[in-house]
Amino acid sequence: MSELKNSPLLFEGQTGFYQGKVRDVYSLNNNLLVMVASNRISAFDVILPKEIPNKGQVLNQVANRFLDLTSDIVPNWKISCPDPMVTIGHKAKPFMVEMVIRGYLTGHAWRTYQTGSRLLCGVELPDGMQENQAFLQPIITPSTKAEQGDHDEDISREEILKQGIVSEADYLALEDYTQKLFAKGQEYASTRGLILVDTKYEFGKLEDGTIVLIDEIHTPDSSRYFYADSYVEDFKNNRAQKQLSKEFVRQWLIENGFQGLEGQEIPELTNDFVELVSSRYVELYEKIIGEKFEFVSSENVEERITKNVNEALQNLT
Repeated sequence: MSELKNSPLLFEGQTGFYQGKVRDVYSLNNNLLVMVASNRISAFDVILPKEIPNKGQVLNQVANRFLDLTSDIVPNWKISCPDPMVTIGHKAKPFMVEMVIRGYLTGHAWRTYQTGSRLLCGVELPDGMQENQAFLQPIITPSTKAEQGDHDEDISREEILKQGIVSEADYLALEDYTQKLFAKGQEYASTRGLILVDTKYEFGKLEDGTIVLIDEIHTPDSSRYFYADSYVEDFKNNRAQKQLSKEFVRQWLIENGFQGLEGQEIPELTNDFVELVSSRYVELYEKIIGEKFEFVSSENVEERITKNVNEALQNLT
């Protein structure tokens, strides 16, 4: 099976390269980005040692669909999607916060709640809540946007403004966009028999000052989905929710003694587990998009991407 290598590809007009946790990002002519979604997978801010087949294609195609569906709410960075694993878009200066929004008490929020804390990113949570219980209204729990190799950290709205990470005017705009995008995502998910439980959005600013949505949106890496038809019954009986997200990977790691803490070793990812993770990504794509996933060849991936991107770039000039 041919996968992307660690060495960067070469595109016309390339001026820079950055390897993120799961994406390879190329700067072109100082005003464009080529973002290649790899098959790498991360959890607890650590890149796991094995790649997940088809993951990059799923992430890129789901994100592209939702970038198109939400462009009436907020402009976004996308220009084109020349390859199943690639998006070309406008370069923007990112805000150094991730706008996390939660409709339910689950995942990281639940783990924090279990410690006895009733304050999450400056948001007060009531006593007596149960795992996977819906909030009366979605809450925004931002995190710092980590530099390469660092961990994202919870932060409050008040601290963001106090530290001057984002201006008050811009932050109010980010909150407004976040609420509207989440409402749109929940509305769309309901038509597919799913519940959009929580997600995160990243924003940047173009040279002319326009705020744009960047990176991915409503993918299994950035979002959590429950199945709507079983939610109430599972919640009443305190059963684990059937879900489509990366959370089951985190849970598997926790069960095998890893949460990204110092001194912990990543457990071996067996071939069976890797295949399971890949199938879950494909399942989410088909469920949320409502179309059969079309597998692309895993041979000559680098050659295909280079050819498709360079042809697309020629059409932009």
